Amino acid sequence: MSSIADQPCYTLINIPTDSEPLNELQLKQDLEKGDVNVKIDALKKTINMIMSGERLPGLLMTIIRFVLPLQDHTIKKLLLIFWEIVPKTTADGKLLQEMILVCDAYRKDLQHPNEFVRGSTLRFLCKLKEPELLEPLMPAITACLEHRHSYVRRNAVLAIFTIYKNFEFLIPDAPEQISKYLETEQDMSCRRNAFLMLLHADQSKALSYLSACLDQVPSFGDILQLVIVELIYKVCLANPSERARFIRCIYSLLNSPSAAVRYEAAGTLVTLSSAPTAIKAAASCYIELVVKESDNNVKLIVLDRLISLKDSPNHERVLQDLVMDVLRVLGSPALEVRTKTLALAMDLVTTRTIEEMVQLLKKEIVRTSGGEQEDAGKYRQLLVRTLHSCSIKFPEVAATVIPVLTDFLAESSEAAANDVLVFIREAIQRFENLRPLIIEKLLEAFPQIRSVQVHRGALWILGEYATSKEDIETVMARVRSVLGELPLVEAENKRQAGDKPPEEEEGSQAAPAQLVTSDGTYATQSAFSSASSGKKEEKRPALVQYMMDGDFFISAALATTLAKLALRYKELEKDGKKSKRMQAESMLIMSSLLQLGRSGLPSKAITHDDAERISLCLRSLACPTPLVQKVFTEGCRDALGKMLTAKAEEESQNQKAKEKPGNIVQVDDPIQFLQLNKSSDLTGGAGDVFEQSLSAAVAGRSGGEKEAPAPSALSKVTQLTGFSDPVYAEALVHVNQYDIVLDVLIVNQTEDTLQNCTLELATMGDLKLVERPQPIVLAPRDFASIKANVKVASTENGIIFGNIVYDVSGAASDRSVVVLNDIHIDIMDYIVPATCTDAEFRQMWAEFEWENKVSVNTTLSDLREYLAHLLKSTNMRCLTPEKALSGQCGFMAANMYAKSIFGEDALANLSIEKPLNKPDAPVVGHIRIRAKSQGMALSLGDKINSAQKTAQSKVVQAA
Repeated sequence: MSSIADQPCYTLINIPTDSEPLNELQLKQDLEKGDVNVKIDALKKTINMIMSGERLPGLLMTIIRFVLPLQDHTIKKLLLIFWEIVPKTTADGKLLQEMILVCDAYRKDLQHPNEFVRGSTLRFLCKLKEPELLEPLMPAITACLEHRHSYVRRNAVLAIFTIYKNFEFLIPDAPEQISKYLETEQDMSCRRNAFLMLLHADQSKALSYLSACLDQVPSFGDILQLVIVELIYKVCLANPSERARFIRCIYSLLNSPSAAVRYEAAGTLVTLSSAPTAIKAAASCYIELVVKESDNNVKLIVLDRLISLKDSPNHERVLQDLVMDVLRVLGSPALEVRTKTLALAMDLVTTRTIEEMVQLLKKEIVRTSGGEQEDAGKYRQLLVRTLHSCSIKFPEVAATVIPVLTDFLAESSEAAANDVLVFIREAIQRFENLRPLIIEKLLEAFPQIRSVQVHRGALWILGEYATSKEDIETVMARVRSVLGELPLVEAENKRQAGDKPPEEEEGSQAAPAQLVTSDGTYATQSAFSSASSGKKEEKRPALVQYMMDGDFFISAALATTLAKLALRYKELEKDGKKSKRMQAESMLIMSSLLQLGRSGLPSKAITHDDAERISLCLRSLACPTPLVQKVFTEGCRDALGKMLTAKAEEESQNQKAKEKPGNIVQVDDPIQFLQLNKSSDLTGGAGDVFEQSLSAAVAGRSGGEKEAPAPSALSKVTQLTGFSDPVYAEALVHVNQYDIVLDVLIVNQTEDTLQNCTLELATMGDLKLVERPQPIVLAPRDFASIKANVKVASTENGIIFGNIVYDVSGAASDRSVVVLNDIHIDIMDYIVPATCTDAEFRQMWAEFEWENKVSVNTTLSDLREYLAHLLKSTNMRCLTPEKALSGQCGFMAANMYAKSIFGEDALANLSIEKPLNKPDAPVVGHIRIRAKSQGMALSLGDKINSAQKTAQSKVVQAA
């Protein structure tokens, strides 16, 4: 027995579940003897009862006799809903006799003087599936095509279209009638409906009408233009020789006032023509849409279309000429839109347009220097990375980019400054001719740097690439100036005591100033400063301030830089006195750093590692050896060169992997005929051919690509009750991004009729039940399917639980309850592998406050095998390069990253080891998980623990 819920439904009604039980006899009396308001209320209750599964056959004749003749518009609206849902046939499928009376009422409503009643009735007739009811009404429906009001005419066209599609024998000449009607109709919505019918019913007549008014298409309304675009596409796809006839019309629609029409016309133009002029016109249309539309979702969708166009080898060359137009999209305030735009521009830029692009990006940097926008810092960082890529890809523009980027070193945003340092490090290694310029600009910006991390990177670059005597002396002088007075401990004691440095004490009495008085004579004015008068503490130099705050890593970096400079200066300078003076000055600074770290003045003492590093640099200068000198002066630069080479190789491999292979067709491959596909019709166009072909053309997917087979639906079935329970239930869980759809099968295993059988669900976690399933009636041994929707708001382990309650017909006992098993929602359905740079990983690791440490508990004995099992179980991606994981040392450390569909980030650090002398010993260690939310960290930890148990059980079974 099929339930009411399985039948087609066109109208959604809110049915209250907490109302009192309804009495059929009372409803009958209200429908017979009540006034209009009472009858309206009774009719609503009747509709609710039928929607809940009640049949109520005794009320049908009552409604026909006492409610149907009324002329109240509210009652007429409710009656249309009632006739839509009420059973119209007997058990053997024959039409009820009472429906003949209803049919007469339909005819009267189709001739009603009120246009709303006529139009509503015509819309209702589109939902009828009984030809016996429609046949007597055909003359009245056709007569509505000549009604004075457009609302009636357009609904009459829809009714004729639906009836012709479902029951063609009722009106076989419908295409001819609509074709004649279309020639005289002036209302745009009516013409759209009529043209849509001809498009699907008789394309030749639609084509004839379009040919007759082809020059008038740009003046049509957007709703009609959209249908015309669809017709042109289908005609040109079936008959390519027609393209020249209609391509001009598509071109004209690219200038339509409607954004939707322009978007569809551009997509159709791409699929119908691969000529450079057509591709350029379509791409320009897309760009205009992105620039002018205010909705960010629209911008992202159209940008995806442009990116797909770019992926086609034939189209990329055309789009390269439009790169400056693409950059107009940077006017959007949305960071995601800007990110996609810059990525697209980087793929399209060539040697002809790189200069213009760099100039525009420099203007963007100046424009965003105020930082009024919310994401101004992230946008500036994005611009820095883009200019970095431009300089590496096109070395000729590096000289103009470097002066702009070095200004970022003094930015308060540490992220942008770090990106600039990464660029400078790579540029100074790759471009030898630019090294003097980079050193000069870096020395200019060095005193204004505000971040300890940026200072460390700048010191390393200066120490590594200051290779001439003049550069080394300049760097040394700049280091002395930013450190201040030496030794540092004495200078700090004086500063805390309120004494001025020597150069300021000498000038405590300011130099006399000569002033001119009002009578023209000269006067002398002196100013005296007192150390005790301003008790304010002297501001420390930046490098000293870092160390006073306890960060002595900068001191180790400074010592390494000084050692490199002194050893390199020793090779270059022939004068022994100068060389030894440089060496002694460097050793003085190093010893002063050590003394400050152990003096107790800073907030934290120097660490053992930093002290050891400074001592090593001191020993290397005191007793230099050829090996030490080679390590300091050459080793670091060689390591950087190897790292950049490996990075370039990795990027090249990734680029090759992204490139789509050519569409190679084997001689024995079967030929696919569109007309023979299951989803196609005899006219040569499938119902969804338009979307499929458009997506294939824009996305550049080859026809030979094979999609991965869909996983079996049975893997998602969860048994909710036992086989011996009176009601058996099982659920099929469909996960669709933010929604979970539960398709619950309920089987009545008893010989009783179950009344008000209700599926009651509740959720735990960040899940929300959208609507409660409605009660149903189950006959003996009957079954039914109930759907329930659950909204998901975040990536957490969620649980859905509940029970089934029902009443047994004729039983005096209370309601029976069957408790359901819990449904556990797997977070892996929402987590996808993602990638990020090392800098971004470290930044997120420092920002995220929730950490979950999971101990490794497994029987696996191979480090690589455990990592592979972990990545497969958690949907995470390993960020550590393959070369760093190669080899066998008994220890492995790897970073992993994943992202949820809700935009949540999940970071993980794996640290595992195994004794080399015990080859069969299991892997030990731990996994640290960091996330922005507590639920994400805990849920991922639970998943790792369960994955470890699964691996153990498999090993035990294999043993």
